[in-house]
Amino acid sequence: MSKAGCAAEAFKLTDIPNIGKAMAADLVQLGLPTPAHVKAMDPYKTYDRLRDAQGRLHDPCVLDTFMAAHDFMNGGPAQPWWNFTEQRKKLLGKTK
Repeated sequence: MSKAGCAAEAFKLTDIPNIGKAMAADLVQLGLPTPAHVKAMDPYKTYDRLRDAQGRLHDPCVLDTFMAAHDFMNGGPAQPWWNFTEQRKKLLGKTK
């Protein structure tokens, strides 16, 4: 499956780097069916909503993936989700 090289090339959720079929289904379930929705979403609130909607806590790497997708859709380069782990840990450490 080919991924978009930039946000303008992302026409469906699975075009976004790091977003596969399962993650796309989760985003659709949360009312975020298009790449434009990913651009506008708050990755942290989306992660919390996913946890609440499914009644279980997801692995924090899901938040990293949301962060990577959001960053890409806002003009950032395509990066592996794990490049956002340190940022997530710093931000969550400050809020808890």
